Amino acid sequence: MRNGLLGRGLVAEFGDPLPERMVAPSLKLQDLIEEIRGAKTQAQEREVIQKECAHIRASFRDGDPVHRHRQLAKLLYVHMLGYPAHFGQMECLKLIASSRFTDKRVGYLGAMLLLDERHDAHLLITNSIKNDLSQGIQPVQGLALCTLSTMGSAEMCRDLAPEVEKLLLQPSPYVRKKAILTAVHMIRKVPELSSVFLPPCVHLLHERHHGKAVGLPILCFSSVDRRIENRMGTPAHRRRVAHTHRHTRNRLSCPWPPPFTSPTLTPGILLGTITLITELCERSPAALRHFRKVVPQLVQILRTLVTTGYSTEHSISGVSDPFLQVQILHLLRILGRNHEESSETMNDLLAQVATNTDTSRNAGNAVLFETVLTIMDIHSAAGLRVLAVNILGRFLLNSDRNIRYVALTSLLRLVQSDHSAVQRHRPTVVDCLQETDASLSRRALELSLALVNSSNVRAMMQELQAFLESCPPDLRADCASGILLAAERFAPTKRWHIDTILHVLTTAGAHVRDDAVANLTQLIGGAQELHAYSVHRLYNALAEDISQQPLVQVAAWCIGEYGDLLLEGNCEEIEPLQVDEEEVLALLEKVLQSHMSLPATRGYALTALMKLSTRLQGDNKSCLDVELQQRAVEYDTLFRKYDHMRAAILEKMPLVERDGPQADEEAKQSKEAAQLSEAAPAPTEPQASQLLDLLDLLDGASGDAQHLPPLDPSPGVALVYLLDLPCAPPPPAPIPDLKVFEREGVQLNLSFIRPPENPALLLITITATNSSEGDVTNFICQAAVPKSLQLQLQAPSGNTVPAQGGLPITQLFRILNPNKAPLRLKLRLTYNHFHQSVQEIFEVNNLPVESWQ
Repeated sequence: MRNGLLGRGLVAEFGDPLPERMVAPSLKLQDLIEEIRGAKTQAQEREVIQKECAHIRASFRDGDPVHRHRQLAKLLYVHMLGYPAHFGQMECLKLIASSRFTDKRVGYLGAMLLLDERHDAHLLITNSIKNDLSQGIQPVQGLALCTLSTMGSAEMCRDLAPEVEKLLLQPSPYVRKKAILTAVHMIRKVPELSSVFLPPCVHLLHERHHGKAVGLPILCFSSVDRRIENRMGTPAHRRRVAHTHRHTRNRLSCPWPPPFTSPTLTPGILLGTITLITELCERSPAALRHFRKVVPQLVQILRTLVTTGYSTEHSISGVSDPFLQVQILHLLRILGRNHEESSETMNDLLAQVATNTDTSRNAGNAVLFETVLTIMDIHSAAGLRVLAVNILGRFLLNSDRNIRYVALTSLLRLVQSDHSAVQRHRPTVVDCLQETDASLSRRALELSLALVNSSNVRAMMQELQAFLESCPPDLRADCASGILLAAERFAPTKRWHIDTILHVLTTAGAHVRDDAVANLTQLIGGAQELHAYSVHRLYNALAEDISQQPLVQVAAWCIGEYGDLLLEGNCEEIEPLQVDEEEVLALLEKVLQSHMSLPATRGYALTALMKLSTRLQGDNKSCLDVELQQRAVEYDTLFRKYDHMRAAILEKMPLVERDGPQADEEAKQSKEAAQLSEAAPAPTEPQASQLLDLLDLLDGASGDAQHLPPLDPSPGVALVYLLDLPCAPPPPAPIPDLKVFEREGVQLNLSFIRPPENPALLLITITATNSSEGDVTNFICQAAVPKSLQLQLQAPSGNTVPAQGGLPITQLFRILNPNKAPLRLKLRLTYNHFHQSVQEIFEVNNLPVESWQ
């Protein structure tokens, strides 16, 4: 066999020795890889790995110190394939504590792969790392620093911070670079360590080392390991190794032992220092104030990179060290934010970078994009901001889809603060709607909707409506909702507004929001001069297609309200249409009998038929439907017993005033009941006020009617007791709103509604507004109530609150409090603001008493 024969005596269950027998040998790492790759099935692969893991366990139990690192190397390969390798954690600790470099190298690699903060064993290597950092041997220090920066926990960072601080000022660039990166990890884990690493950063900022790669190209790793062990071992061991490798020393023509160098190009000290300062400034206000003094020095470093450059070996596609340029620009953005003096110092430099950077390569585009972000975040001049927007406009013409996506995302952030500058690129943005990539189309749609204003609303709506007809199904809902909101905000005329909504309902009616029906009926009801035009347009649309449920609902409502205008046929805005009563009734009957009609749609059609009985001159008609038998029976009762009051009950709907998000939520909650309560006239009319809840009271039980007192002979009271039920109670007093949160321009308000028909139910509308200069993204509001209450959270209207008073986010909470217990509310807010993640948890105890008593 390849690795020799291994025999082992096995002991029986009762301790009797069994005869020795030959077992399969342990494979080398290369042979193991070849055998695993050669497995034809998953079962074969598992069999190979199980056999080899058994050999590795046996070797670990025997405590073989010579081949332990080889066994662990195979185990790490098995771990990278996804198989369990946790039994090798303690072997990593043994190898790290070894004095051999080959053992330490594999041990530290195993610790980085097998250990993390979830395992208590990671704390056992703290002393070993501390000893290796203090030895002064650069390769060992590098291994310890790499491991610490990869899996170091908060406890390890606190214990080893002094050692890392000393290594930051070591003369060896190799150790300093790794110590800087380790310090970055420590600050991210333990922000209070910022004061420890603040003083060395000032000295490191003067560093000009970029980590030149001077590795040994003809030197294999095994010879490197032996040379390092030469310096780690005894003098006799060093003499033996020197004698063995004398031919290698002569071939390299370098002093013995040669200095250890990295065989690959590592990040420069200056780049690491800038990264370290960035982390300090983001987590420590004191560090931010301290490093604002070095803004001129950072500006000078960046100017040197732009004009002359450090060296050609760090130039990428003609751009001098783009990684360092991007990192410096990021740091300048943090230092110049909300600080006019620092912003003024870097304005000229930013203009120079924006105009002199080559855009033919991706490296130059990366530098330009970071420059744009910096210009937009600091107090820059107006001309400089326009230049930044123009750079993003050029990005939109780039052939690379990633660059176009970045440009669209950035322009969407800038549209609130620099609306006029972004408007110049509106044609290019509209062209991006036709992108085949779904992510690009979505970003272009969001930006196009944000660019709509009162001056370009007609042209933009034409483009967006054309896009709605051909857009992918997953974008249709967002496009339809955006068009409806923009039309409601910037509509030049009511007729244009009605036409726009009708086009959306006709094209993508199944994808519109739930409040689209209520908004359109409100709009039509308020435009008295367009009643005839609207009913004709809706009748034609309904006759062509009854599959779009929101369109059918609006059309049925409009026909029921203004069906007499439809029969007159004297609409001047469109061609005369001759319609008779039978056609209208047949169309509504078709809606009632269609399998595509929802229950709510059938309710609209049934109510329209009832109202047409008072508008038309023909015979009265009624309709029975399985889902709406109850309403049909009630309407039939009106025909048979109370026909003399049918005209008053089925009068045209008055215009309902809608005021703010509360009314929107009320309309959404009462959508099912709107069809039955729409006949209630204005409360200023005496007779109508007595009939206010007539149709709703039809739902009540009539079994106890004979036990009620006799009817009053007066007409008004007779109408009240028409169905032998009492009058509705007066509406409760409004509950005052409450502001519960405010931070950096982000404000959260609560508004309350208690439906009269269910006093135990409380509707709370959460309204989030943003008056700051930065958008609030990924906004999430969660709530909790005591166990005696029941809470239901409905989906919010969005997750982004635009800056400077943009469209707020609303969310509805439904709280059921049958015992009228004192109401307490615990809220948790999570959002991103000014590139920082914010999480706030607080309790609201000052809710109005009217909300729960």
